[in-house]
Amino acid sequence: MATIITNDHRLARREVIIKSTHRGLLYHDGVLVRVLEAGRHVLPGRLALPFRRRARVEVVLVDVRERELTIKGQEILTSDKVAIRVSIVVQFRVTDPAAALQQVAEYEDRLYSDVQLAARRSLASMTLEDILTNRTRLSEDILADVLGAAAGYGVQILRADVKDLIFPGNLQEIMNRVLATERLSQAELVQARTKAETQRIDAEAKAEARRVEAAAEVERQRLAAEANAEAERIRTAAEVDAVRQRQQVAQVFSASPALLRLRELETLRELAQVANARIYIGFPKHVRPDADGVDRDE
Repeated sequence: MATIITNDHRLARREVIIKSTHRGLLYHDGVLVRVLEAGRHVLPGRLALPFRRRARVEVVLVDVRERELTIKGQEILTSDKVAIRVSIVVQFRVTDPAAALQQVAEYEDRLYSDVQLAARRSLASMTLEDILTNRTRLSEDILADVLGAAAGYGVQILRADVKDLIFPGNLQEIMNRVLATERLSQAELVQARTKAETQRIDAEAKAEARRVEAAAEVERQRLAAEANAEAERIRTAAEVDAVRQRQQVAQVFSASPALLRLRELETLRELAQVANARIYIGFPKHVRPDADGVDRDE
């Protein structure tokens, strides 16, 4: 924060340049007139005051950039009476330059005190286990506690984070052991999950292989059944066709006995050409009566 003072009556006009990173508060004889935005501003050389008295003109510069405030090494008791040292980092910027300079004496000191008290209130309501299991709660409590108060003196809190937590020596050793145990447990858990996942994937792969094999077997059986059915159909059709042909031949022979006789003679001729073939010809039997008048076969 810088102050520019001018009361030189020899200058009719004075210029003030405000950078974009700052804002200027214009005072006339200690009274805030207005807030100067970034840019070039021309101030009057002499104010129209009684008795032509020269006015004291001041321009106070206020930095409106985002800044960082660190609260270091605050030793605070938790609700279960464990003393820990905490460091907090607060990111903020001035949004109302007039309020920042006029509502409080030093807004950075006020912000420091507000964050410090908010951290004490939050930690006093938390146990050591709460801090270890939910470290972000402390940051959230500080931000929620300070946000409204800081806005009252023109400061916007962007972030409030716990930077460091330092525990007593013996407790630190115990915590390191606990953390090592937790890491080991997590590693074993990850290994167990990996093994279980591998087994699951292997079981799914085997099940998929069995499913594919079963589907292939079903398809093979279906194709075999279709092939057998087709062969049976062809065989049945051939038998039906053969029977139909024999029926046609029988009809032809029935209609023409001479043709049937001719077929018999051709068959006999073919058999006669075979040396080992035997032909048995049946002749009609003669019946004669015997002495007692009864017919006898010869």
